[in-house]
Amino acid sequence: MPSNILLRPGPETMASTDRVTAAVLIIGDEILSGRTQDTNLNFIARYLTTYGVDLAEARVVPDVKAEIIAGLDALRTRYDYVITTGGIGPTHDDITADSVAEAFGLPLIEHPEILEIMTRRWGGAELTPARRRMARVPEGGTLVRNQVQGPPGFQIGNVFVLAGVPTVMRGMMDDVVPRLRTGAPVLSRTVRVDGAGEGVIAEPLERVAKAHPALSIGSYPFFGPEGYGSNLVVRGRETAEVEATAEELIAALKGLGAKSIARVDD
Repeated sequence: MPSNILLRPGPETMASTDRVTAAVLIIGDEILSGRTQDTNLNFIARYLTTYGVDLAEARVVPDVKAEIIAGLDALRTRYDYVITTGGIGPTHDDITADSVAEAFGLPLIEHPEILEIMTRRWGGAELTPARRRMARVPEGGTLVRNQVQGPPGFQIGNVFVLAGVPTVMRGMMDDVVPRLRTGAPVLSRTVRVDGAGEGVIAEPLERVAKAHPALSIGSYPFFGPEGYGSNLVVRGRETAEVEATAEELIAALKGLGAKSIARVDD
């Protein structure tokens, strides 16, 4: 997997037959303290899945340079891509750019295009030191466009550094995906089992899962006023196998006393 610095990677328009992986590094004391609820991870996971990129890991680290660098180094050498969120604002605790530059062994520079964007935004007013912090990018990095507001993010090597504000981060993702090597999209089919708990369905579920090692088959129990049961989700890249396995699962669960077993729309 790539760990070298790619100064100007072009868009990968051909879908790969190999598995393409990504990780997310969520940066911020406010996430770990519970003061801010992270919604970026769910959006990124769903967005990447559409393009056949598997989100394989996610980590949350505090606003501590050593922790950010350690997380980044671990993820960028293990996965095809890493997306970071948070820590690129104007305050003293926004240290993501500093940390990424140090991880790659590169100096930070004030990107002239970002300075120009900010100067236009603030009507030609002189940029304060705090605002200039947002123009810093590791040398050789390329900008990730921001269609919402504020300065862009940046890419260095296989790492994309994005804002933590959800609306801004989502706008930036539109400029990230065209640069990725995409894969075959993952398909999913859900079998809903009502009136039978996981203790009842575990054995046939395991039997079907072992027969199809290329697929991911998971059980997601639910309980509410209308009863209890589990949603069994079959995921894979081959449509025929996913469809056939869902039907095989329904057949394997018959006769176990469930109130109903049925396919539901994904």
